[in-house]
Amino acid sequence: MAMARSHSVWVLTSHSNRPFIEAALRERPIEHLHFRFDGLPRWLAAGRHNRLGAELYHYIWQIAAYFSARRMHRTARFHVVHHVTFGKCWTPSFLSLLPIPFVWGPVGGAESAPMSFWPGCGIRGLAFECVRGTARWFAAHGVFVRLTASRARVAVAKTDETARWLRRVGAADVRVCSEVALPATDVERMADTGGANEPNTVRFVSVGNLIHVKGFHLALRALAASGLPHAEYWIVGDGPERRRLQKLARVLRLEGRVHFLGRLPRKQALEHVGRCDILVHPSLHDSGGWATVEALAAGRPVICLDIGGPGLQITAETGIKVAARSPRQAITDLAAAMRALTADRPRRARMALAARAYARQEFTIERQHTRFDALYREVIADSGDAACISASQQTSNVIP
Repeated sequence: MAMARSHSVWVLTSHSNRPFIEAALRERPIEHLHFRFDGLPRWLAAGRHNRLGAELYHYIWQIAAYFSARRMHRTARFHVVHHVTFGKCWTPSFLSLLPIPFVWGPVGGAESAPMSFWPGCGIRGLAFECVRGTARWFAAHGVFVRLTASRARVAVAKTDETARWLRRVGAADVRVCSEVALPATDVERMADTGGANEPNTVRFVSVGNLIHVKGFHLALRALAASGLPHAEYWIVGDGPERRRLQKLARVLRLEGRVHFLGRLPRKQALEHVGRCDILVHPSLHDSGGWATVEALAAGRPVICLDIGGPGLQITAETGIKVAARSPRQAITDLAAAMRALTADRPRRARMALAARAYARQEFTIERQHTRFDALYREVIADSGDAACISASQQTSNVIP
């Protein structure tokens, strides 16, 4: 929607999205924004409700999307093609084969939980990390991923880890940019949420799916080690790790101070963030980090591990980043960060102001539009089609 302000945008997407998109466009028509809905046979679509089926469906859909885009290009004469989703670096995009500049990303997926943390992730988490690492290794040596990387005029990575991976598989021009962007109205509305708690209490909050990679078990152990008897910890979300985390809270004698609030609608979840003082986000490999940016917009300091997307999003003025060398070290340093921000209310107040300002400056859709508008014009100028821009100030895009 943002890019359609300055470009003629053609979106190639699955036909399953059609009713939702058309309903939204009836309420708010957008000039220069066009949709093409493509799909695969129903027998292929039936299996996409599990993770493996979704990956297979998307892979096959990308092949079909290439032929659709090639037919569309014969009449629309696109100037640039931009692959947006899946935002994963180890899934190829066959749209890179079109004879026009190809922009890939923001993509992530090269982030991994440090191996010293694997034993604490449980059997399910350990199996996940092994399978994920193996799949990524094969992808890195696959011809289609390397072809996608080599044909990208610009590859945009969500994190430094993914940027290094993209260079290794053949991307020549790699830039780092967070995928997270909120409407400016949301940023302003979040700035008005919540208020301070009682002077002698502090309330921590985490938001996310209860899966091993979110690292909430580290936060629980850090709270127990912090020695903060009046601190509370709210956990918003649900998932397969919930029972394990609840058991850990009992073992650590945190009953009555840790509250599992379950999965909530976004508006309600943000209201809970506004009622807390500090967001704790000890994710072990998060390429995005939407919860951290929403916390910044709400004026809440963030405690996170210095890896992945949150490691790039949080600054010394807006939170505390903790190294992830080992579980014991991370827990000790997370606990120290909890104590430091609990004891220093003026510091929290300064961080709140800095967080809101930083969210307005870096994480709005308007800011993202500025970045990618400049990127489109750069790659088109480099391709020799600069006359098209100066003549109409409009370019055409395909976004699958």
